[in-house]
Amino acid sequence: MRIVRFLAAGSTTPRYGVDHGIDHGEVRVTLADGDPLGVGLTDTQQPAEVARLLTPIEPRAILCIGLNYAAHAAEGGREPPERPVVFVKTPSAAVADGEPIQLPRRLRSERVDYEAELAVVIGKACKNVDRGDALDYVLGYACGNDVSARDWQKKGGGGQWCRGKTFDTFAPVGPAIVTLDELASRGHDPLDLAISCTVSGERMQDSRTRDMIFDVPTLVEFLSASVTLEPGTVIFTGTPQGVGFAKDPPRYLRTGDEVTVEIEGVGRLGNPVIEEQADVLSAWSLPTGKHAG
Repeated sequence: MRIVRFLAAGSTTPRYGVDHGIDHGEVRVTLADGDPLGVGLTDTQQPAEVARLLTPIEPRAILCIGLNYAAHAAEGGREPPERPVVFVKTPSAAVADGEPIQLPRRLRSERVDYEAELAVVIGKACKNVDRGDALDYVLGYACGNDVSARDWQKKGGGGQWCRGKTFDTFAPVGPAIVTLDELASRGHDPLDLAISCTVSGERMQDSRTRDMIFDVPTLVEFLSASVTLEPGTVIFTGTPQGVGFAKDPPRYLRTGDEVTVEIEGVGRLGNPVIEEQADVLSAWSLPTGKHAG
């Protein structure tokens, strides 16, 4: 099943639906009854008019993994980590397919970067999960983009990454949650999917999820150790090589760009780039220079 969440024309009440348009490059949705984080969903087969796609889930929490592809760690001059590097984004950072990424202007950044990521959605509460059982608690996968202000990440966060990672709109996710049985039915290995990112039509990242240092079952096992992962928790699993700060010269996001994350069998997530509308610009600023992350 490909699960979407949307608003119908004239309605302010989110609804769940099933997307049948994957093979046609369009949104063709039927209404779904139920709750994907509770009783489950039933496809009513009743066509739905989608006025606006929302994030496919309202994230309960967004947990993120850094440096999870060896080549990405290397391009930043870092050794592969011995255990997962964890940071968080606030749920309010999440935006849907088609919604804009805003370049921060109150806390100004000129070094906003893209990071294509496989997003994992937890469907059932879990704690102290063994690796072999981990996928039983996964509702499905979505495309994610760990947008990062490299200057605030490295120089403005007091040693923590969250400041540069959790500005509004810095967690695009969607357009659908694709269940693991749906992936398998289409011949895809849930642990080995092609992942790429293009910026304004230029291919920047191109890899496969099998190149993760810590795969999805390992991440669920690690993150649930002594911690309850609630249904609706979204895990951003790390990005492959090719991010903007590592280009020569660096390629940061600019107003008018279009960022597209594509994951085999999961879908395509596209977001335009605009400037934040801030009436008063803050005195908070950072020195210029190259910052890696």
